[in-house]
Amino acid sequence: MALESRRPTVHDERMTTAAPSKMAVLLERTGLLSPPQIEELLALYGQGGQSLPGLVVSKGYAREEAFLEKLAEVLGVPFLRVGEQPIPADVLTKLPPKAVFQYNVVPVALENNVLRVATPDPFLPGLVDSLRLASGLRVRLALSPAADLAKAAKKLYGVGADTMEQMIQDNRIEVAPEEDILAKQDLSELDQEASVVKFVNQVIWEAYQDRGTDIHLEPMETDLRIRYRIDGVLHQTPVPPQLKRFQAAIISRIKVMAGMDIAEKRLPQDGRISLRIRGEEIDVRVSTMPTVYGESVSLRLLMRSSGMLGMDKLGLSEKDEAVLKKLIHKPHGILLVTGPTGSGKSTSLYAWLHTINSIDKRILTIEEPIEYEMAGINQIQVRPEIGLTFAVGLRHILRQDPDVIMVGEVRDKETAEIAIRAALTGHLVFSTLHTNDAAGAVTRLVDMGIEPFLVASSIEALVAQRLVRRLCPACRKPWKVDDKLLEAAGFPRERLSEGAIYEAAGCEECRMTGFRGRTGIYEILVVSDHIRPLVIARASSNEIKSAAIHHGMRTLRTDGWTKVLQGVTTLEEVLRVSEEDEAMSET
Repeated sequence: MALESRRPTVHDERMTTAAPSKMAVLLERTGLLSPPQIEELLALYGQGGQSLPGLVVSKGYAREEAFLEKLAEVLGVPFLRVGEQPIPADVLTKLPPKAVFQYNVVPVALENNVLRVATPDPFLPGLVDSLRLASGLRVRLALSPAADLAKAAKKLYGVGADTMEQMIQDNRIEVAPEEDILAKQDLSELDQEASVVKFVNQVIWEAYQDRGTDIHLEPMETDLRIRYRIDGVLHQTPVPPQLKRFQAAIISRIKVMAGMDIAEKRLPQDGRISLRIRGEEIDVRVSTMPTVYGESVSLRLLMRSSGMLGMDKLGLSEKDEAVLKKLIHKPHGILLVTGPTGSGKSTSLYAWLHTINSIDKRILTIEEPIEYEMAGINQIQVRPEIGLTFAVGLRHILRQDPDVIMVGEVRDKETAEIAIRAALTGHLVFSTLHTNDAAGAVTRLVDMGIEPFLVASSIEALVAQRLVRRLCPACRKPWKVDDKLLEAAGFPRERLSEGAIYEAAGCEECRMTGFRGRTGIYEILVVSDHIRPLVIARASSNEIKSAAIHHGMRTLRTDGWTKVLQGVTTLEEVLRVSEEDEAMSET
């Protein structure tokens, strides 16, 4: 049913159109605003564009919650924190999702054929009349903060529920033409999209707003599950129950955007989408995989600007940052970053390159894929299908007169040998390796077949790193010290005097997770004169690590404990991402 827009009405059917004079009286009775402020607000409101509660908040005259509470008292309507109490399913069905999302309202109760609807703006033009038409019921309002309502609507109806409703009403499945509509279009402008196209846009837009790095569309037997990876942890997002019905169309749309073969559903495929969100260029890596109930689709969101972090934003301690800055300005040698997938290795390498990038240095990289494009640096994309591997590319890079070379990953003996030869002939080489700690990189290279004396003479330092979630500063709370847990974690109790330990609580700003953003913990093993003889003697990684600790190296756990005591993260986070320091217990 069409939703109409008329002149302003106030809080329920009993109220007539709110004239400016009446609105002035209502605002005055809240006791929060002075006459000049009220006059200014009404003048701005008359110009259109922003809601009256929104103007009060944006001008800094009152917090939204406090203003709405007082306004509710004046109007004689309830003030609610939607989401704190369950809402019956039959109440939710009384309003179509299109009305819920268009007006940012949520139906909260039904009594005697009167529907109580929570809104952040009781002065919205035509609100009550439109809701009455949409529901077929008498409507009375309640007031609730806008953020509460937006979150509740998404949770109760599912992402893209309004679009899904339109798709069902149209009784058709729309697949966009083969050209990529999103390539040069800003995703914040969603209004004119066809239904399936708009739904896919909304999923990507939601993930971006929630700081997601990955989107997974996973076909189940009876539904299509959508999960976002936020701060390294997967969260399932609510979706409309009818979503499974449009699974084929949604997946086909994503494949069209990524330039894949939409007819091929039996084999895995890879693709890439370039799009823009609020002016920010974003690359999306797309991977499809056939499963029992259809194709599973994974999208990796690569925000180009977020890769350009300075070294001061990586979470390094002052001492570690000083050590690394000295190392990355060396004229030759290899610096290896180690850690599992998703531990921030590429971000660290880009931060190093960003720090040393200058007109007097020729920097070349060979990567798979190129995650962030950097001005002034020559970047090469690995293409194994035509024979351009890391080893082949690196061999040719050496003929390009480079000063600094970045290799995305050392995967085999051939790549390692060429990188070492480059380091020994006067080039500075940055690369990554998949090992659990810094010392393990030495034994990994030797296991690949590299002679220990070459490892010892070419590698300048090994950096192990992990990412831990940052505590939300708005809701973190002091942790009541548990001696048993400290002992089980191996936390040195004597360090408690250095700071305070906090734990996660959860609030609206952090999606009730207690965390917001991530930072790194680091282990930097400088291959010094104390370490080289051990490498040449083929010592075990534990022996090398013990010697490094003896000469001042801080382990991942030690750096993690420092960030715990600084109130940056929690004990559980450090335990989750790092292994027990066996070498530490042996020293």
